[in-house]
Amino acid sequence: MTASEDTATGRGLIEAGAPVAGSMSRAAATVVFEPTAAAVQVDDRFAACLRAVATDAAALPVGRERVRAGAALAFAVEYAATLGRGSRPVRRDGYFAEHAGGRPVADEVAEAVVAAARRSADERRVRHLGYLLAEVTHSPDVDAELALRALRLTEGLGWRSLALLAGVGRRDRVPLPMSPLEDDPRPWSGWGAREDVADLQRAGLLDPPVTPPRPVATLPRLRAADLRLTRRGVLLHRLLVLDLLHEDAVTAALADLGLPRS
Repeated sequence: MTASEDTATGRGLIEAGAPVAGSMSRAAATVVFEPTAAAVQVDDRFAACLRAVATDAAALPVGRERVRAGAALAFAVEYAATLGRGSRPVRRDGYFAEHAGGRPVADEVAEAVVAAARRSADERRVRHLGYLLAEVTHSPDVDAELALRALRLTEGLGWRSLALLAGVGRRDRVPLPMSPLEDDPRPWSGWGAREDVADLQRAGLLDPPVTPPRPVATLPRLRAADLRLTRRGVLLHRLLVLDLLHEDAVTAALADLGLPRS
């Protein structure tokens, strides 16, 4: 096989993710397409699913969409291998079986993840989209509709919003600041970050919900420490594995709000 022919294969697609996923992309491609030569393993059914979606997407033109697609699959391999080492088995509830009138649910979810990664201009999000694919594969309590709902919710969230969700999700381990949030900060970065918090509240991902404007002498201003994940927020936090989102990103998001990291 020539170099140009290899680029057009599913293996070539995963390896093309190197600008985002680093050297891990080549190792991940080996896990999926040549498992006997790989240092780590993933479940055979999951590897078959990844081979199928990578092969289907192999014809993507060379460019950032191709890079992001390959990187998402590489990150899925990375996290699936981690889950396997942690004794979390792949689900065995028919997720990989062909269903009536269609292909396996696993393939549908994998294709949706690749499509979401392709559309993600902020490539920092791609890691967690790949993690979602692996997490769903090891979570029998999450059906395809729930996974696709989580993807739709994620599409509307920028990197700072994900960082804020991550910060609230780990608040029991790393407390959030007690300082009140300004309602209308003057710096544009502060205003944008405050809008991100309000958007997360309006999307039903954070409690308390947004309250309408009130006279000055009523309730105190919202504090970061008051924020809680709703059940919808818990779902997104879990499936995107936001526990692994870099702490530096959370610190930067709080700094945009004008708050120190406690």
